[in-house]
Amino acid sequence: MICRTIVEGTTKISVPVPPPDANFPPSAAPVFYNPEMELNRDINVAATAAFVERLLSKKDILREEIRYVDAFSASGIRGLRIAGEIGIHSTMNDWSHEAFELIKENIKINGLEEKAQATRRNANVLLHEQRFHIVDVDPFGTPSPYLDAAASSAYSMLSVTATDTAPLCGAHLNSGIRKYASVPLNTEYHSEMGLRVLLGACARELAKHEKGMLPLLSHVTRHYVRTYLEVLPGSRKADKTLKSMGFMAHCPRCGFRKPVYGLAVHIEKECPECRGLTKIAGPLWLGSYREPEFCNEVISELEAHPLNTKDKVRKIITFCRDELDIPMFYDQHVICKELGASATGIESLIEALRAGGFEASRTHFTGTSFKTDAPIAEIKKIILALSG
Repeated sequence: MICRTIVEGTTKISVPVPPPDANFPPSAAPVFYNPEMELNRDINVAATAAFVERLLSKKDILREEIRYVDAFSASGIRGLRIAGEIGIHSTMNDWSHEAFELIKENIKINGLEEKAQATRRNANVLLHEQRFHIVDVDPFGTPSPYLDAAASSAYSMLSVTATDTAPLCGAHLNSGIRKYASVPLNTEYHSEMGLRVLLGACARELAKHEKGMLPLLSHVTRHYVRTYLEVLPGSRKADKTLKSMGFMAHCPRCGFRKPVYGLAVHIEKECPECRGLTKIAGPLWLGSYREPEFCNEVISELEAHPLNTKDKVRKIITFCRDELDIPMFYDQHVICKELGASATGIESLIEALRAGGFEASRTHFTGTSFKTDAPIAEIKKIILALSG
């Protein structure tokens, strides 16, 4: 296996060199390493560091006693960065023999023999057998087959990545239903749909183990969904968490949408705006997907770590922090196309909505997305007025 040395943050690792003619180089190499996910890993370092500080302030525990596991480690880069840049104990697991040997080599390169260990186990077996303060599930594709074991294993925080955005967002409807036991609609807000379907799946898996959750930070970036969940033990916390579950009624004709809370609900089939037939998405998470205070703590951690993508991370986290807690977002260009209207700058639309007495904000999902508590009819009036 031909390798080269790269540096992320303050961590140096050896990664395999993929064939030069590969269509997708990371998966063609003997051990997976995707340089495009450095942004994801930089956010992970800052978010995990912020959570560790919370854990140290709340519990009678030493930093070196906190245990983190990366269930799908490949080269080991994610877990190595946690061990070296945050200073907590990291377990890096992978079923591949080549990955297991490379992880051990990279532990030595960074001198982390006292803070890190490599394991070669089936991820579900490892997570069912051992408990960790922080469980990180970042597989290639869907995390769905591993959520039960991860929910069982996590004491304090569960971090999950999903790269199967087509099933999550409704583009591959039946696949999404099979994997997440939820109906995801492929609407203009499909990225937020995917995030809330994933959060809903996590909430239900945790509840089976009498655990609730508090989403601290969630974002959809390019081809993946990522969330950081504080685990709240106890049946009461689980019951409270499930109160944030529900369904989304969506009218494809006029764009009306309405969240309906509860897992046993009655939803009118007729759209109250245009009398068209609504479609139903869910069950999914309707609660907040981030905590503003935690976002500020993550932004503060950015300054304490040398990160190559620091400016991009700060922008994403700031947008997440400032978004309205309203499911789901609207897309300005979709509404303008329906109305035959010209799109103004997104900030002008936000200001006009606020001037009309409504709450409104931009979102991190796309540059043309916005959230507001204004009814769809009012949004259309304001867009028409602006374009006129």
